[in-house]
Order: sequence, then C-alpha cells, then structure tokens
Amino acid sequence: MPAFTRTHGEYEISDDPARLDLDVVERLLHETYWAWERPREVIEKSIARSLNVGAYWRGAQVGFGRAVTDGATFAWICDIVIDEAHRGTGLGKALVETLVDHPEIKEVRQVLATRDAHTLYERFGYQRFGDTFLARGFRLRPETQA
Repeated sequence: MPAFTRTHGEYEISDDPARLDLDVVERLLHETYWAWERPREVIEKSIARSLNVGAYWRGAQVGFGRAVTDGATFAWICDIVIDEAHRGTGLGKALVETLVDHPEIKEVRQVLATRDAHTLYERFGYQRFGDTFLARGFRLRPETQA
C-alpha cells in the first residue's frame, strides 16, 4: 500500500515507515512528561507494532505520533509530539488530524490520555471521560429496564 501523506504549509506528514528517524523520535519522546525515561529498545518495539506518522520539514523529521490498533474495532492514540521549534504553526493539529483520520483507523473507536491537550482532541470529536481520558466513536447501548 502506498504511503498516506498530507501536507500542512511547508510540512509533510506521512505514514511511510522508511522515513522515520528513530534518533529524532527518541529525542522528542524523551522531552515529554510521559516518555522521558522510555528506553530506545522499547521505543523501537512500540513503533514496530503501531501505525506511525511522522511530520517533516525540509526533509527533516520534526514530529511524531502513533496509534496502537487492531484496525477493526479499536485504536489507542499516543505519543503525539512536535519539536519545540515547530510548535505554534498548527502542525500539531495537522498531525493529529492525519493520524485520527487515517484510513486504517478512521472508523474505529479511539481513546487517548492527556493531562494538558484536551481541547486539541475535542476539536476532532473526542469526549472527555474524567480528567485524563478522551474517546471518539464510543457509543454504548442504553440500558433497558427489565
């Protein structure tokens, strides 16, 4: 299957695994509050088992995100990160949109956890469940009375 690619101004966002720069991904993740201690081997294993997107500026990787999914019923959106020098450009929104609307997971239920980016995800149809979790596409059957 050909790579799924979108553009955002001068940026390109792609799911092409050959383009991922693991050194950049490791550096970006180690700058976060949630993956600052994640070992390189774990990063590599998580990427191998996920749907990944990278954001690129002039050929260099400046962002990353992934979804852990079965491709049929569920996706966990995680590790969304943009290099600090490229924040404030709308790239984070574009990367999230590219990932959550990716053809492999667009129609599946999606969940994620964040402590500081709730409004970003809410613009893509996610609803809050408590202080940390958000979900999109979750509809439970109403309880019926016996």
